[in-house]
Amino acid sequence: MDFVKEMKAKAVSASKKLVLPEGTDKRIIRAARILMDEKIAASVTLLGSIDDIKEIADSEGIDLYGIDIVFPEAEPNIGNYSLSFYELRKNKGMTPEQARIDIIDPLRWGAMMVHQGDADVIVAGAENPTSEVLRAGLSIIGTVPGLKTASSCFVMTGLDVKFGKEGAMVFSDCAVVPDPSPEQLADIAQSAALSCREYLQVEPGVAFLSFSTKGSAKHDDVEKVLSAMKILKERNVDFLYDGELQADTALIPSVLDTKAPGSPVRGKVNTLIFPDLNSGNIGYKLVQRMAKANAFGPFLQGFAKPISDLSRGASVDEIVTTCAVTLARC
Repeated sequence: MDFVKEMKAKAVSASKKLVLPEGTDKRIIRAARILMDEKIAASVTLLGSIDDIKEIADSEGIDLYGIDIVFPEAEPNIGNYSLSFYELRKNKGMTPEQARIDIIDPLRWGAMMVHQGDADVIVAGAENPTSEVLRAGLSIIGTVPGLKTASSCFVMTGLDVKFGKEGAMVFSDCAVVPDPSPEQLADIAQSAALSCREYLQVEPGVAFLSFSTKGSAKHDDVEKVLSAMKILKERNVDFLYDGELQADTALIPSVLDTKAPGSPVRGKVNTLIFPDLNSGNIGYKLVQRMAKANAFGPFLQGFAKPISDLSRGASVDEIVTTCAVTLARC
C-alpha cells in the first residue's frame, strides 16, 4: 500500500481549502507552493504579516502566486470572528474585549476559519507545541458529537502483508492522552475506527491491547480496558472490536484460537488500541525501527473538523504529507 500516494490522490479529488497558521516559517511557505502546484489543496491560506511572508518567500526563491495571505490583525472580519469566539467561550468567562484580543492569535484564527467554513482544514505545529494546537482546536472546532476526547493515531505501513490491510495498520493513541480513563479509551477506539476507514479504506477490526488476555491477569489497567469495552457496547458502535488481548493474541489467529476462541476480530485486526501513552509510543517506535516500517503521523483524531499537528522538526516533505492526509479526510 502506497499510503502517501493514495492520500494525495484522495486530497486532489476532495479539492478542499487549507489554512496554515505559521505562515512566516520558510518550510510552511515552501510546502504551500508544493500543495498548490500539485493541486493537493484547492486553496492555501498563510497567516502572518504579508510583508514578512513576502520577504521570506523572495529570499527563498518561492513564488507566492495563487497563495492567499491573511494578517489577522488587519482583517475586516475580525469583528465577526471575535464575536463567534466570544459566543463559544463565554461560559468559560470570556469577555467580548478579550475575545477580540485572543482571536488574532494565528492558531485561533486558523481554527475559526475552519469553524466558520472559510477553510476546510488546519495544519499547524511547525512553530507551536502540540498543546497549543490542541487548545486552539478544542476551544473553537471542538470534538465529534458524542465524543469528548481528542487523540491521535499513526498509520503504520510496510509490515508483513499478513497483518492489517496489506501490511498497513492504525496504532492509537501514541501521542496525546497519557493515561486515558475508560471513557477516553472508548473515545480513542471510536476515533481510531473512523481513522481506519478514512486512511486504510477498510472496515475496522479493533483490538484493545493489554498484558492480559480475557482475564489471565487481574489489575486496574486490565479493568480499565474492560470498562472501555462495556462503554462501546452501550454505545452500540458499528465496528468489530475485542479485548483485552495481548499483542500476539490479537495479531496471530492460531494464538487467538487458543487464548480467546470465538473472537469477532479473528483475522480482521487492523487497528490497535494501546492502554496508555507509554505502551503506545513505545510500541509504534519499536515496530518502526525493528520491522523497518513506515510510521505516518501522529494524525489528530476526534475533532469535529480536520486538524493536524506537525512536529517542530518537520521537513517540507513531512509537512506536505501531513497536509495531504488531513485534506483527504474531508
